[in-house]
Amino acid sequence: MPVEGHNGLKGRICLVTGASRGIGAAVARAVAVEGAGVAVNYFSSEREALLLVDELKALGVPALAVQGDVGSEADVEAIFKNIETELGQVDMLINNAGISLRALVTETSTAQWQKVMDTNLKGAFLCCRRALPHMIRQQFGRIVNIASIWGINGAACEAIYAASKGGLISLTKSLAKEVGPLGINVNAVSPGPVETDMLRKELDNEERNNLVTEIPAGRLGYPEEVASACVYLLSRHSSYINGQVLVLDGGWKI
Repeated sequence: MPVEGHNGLKGRICLVTGASRGIGAAVARAVAVEGAGVAVNYFSSEREALLLVDELKALGVPALAVQGDVGSEADVEAIFKNIETELGQVDMLINNAGISLRALVTETSTAQWQKVMDTNLKGAFLCCRRALPHMIRQQFGRIVNIASIWGINGAACEAIYAASKGGLISLTKSLAKEVGPLGINVNAVSPGPVETDMLRKELDNEERNNLVTEIPAGRLGYPEEVASACVYLLSRHSSYINGQVLVLDGGWKI
């Protein structure tokens, strides 16, 4: 049965990068519930991406799994061409693909630095650049970049990851000024700790429990909460919100 959304997303096409699991998958589901067609980008998790696409199609919306490394210019071009052929032009973009790195700066190789920057920052730039011409032609577009609380506050042992997210926040604010007059809104969501596979790999139980005690909300965030924020920033209700960074951290870093 086709989905009837209330946020003005029905009939739009949304690309979610890094969408096979975690926050990206939650965003894809939330956007589909609102009636938008969804392109599920993945790098290596093909099985998860295909299962998610089946789930989204069952909601009555068009959906497509598109493999590709967002840090590669050639891959990004192929991703968009595939979407345009199968679904149509991308009206909304969620730059979610990202990797983390916990290491001292003195122990970080140039290759590690480059890998994080290519995925977290260059990938968003390449996808924005490719999506914008269509958005500009139709005088409408929505871009949401998934940053991080560390992109605002910085973090010991995560300086490279924090730098990539800080760059993403600056890109968000600058691009909002550049394309805002053309009917395109660009915003960022900066989550604190969220229940994802990435976080579970980074923190042991003791670290996790210690972290929870510091958060006024008394828990970690959920991917679905980040997804709800993204849907709002994509929706008609947020038409006057541009160049903003929405922090979701349970009051942790006020």
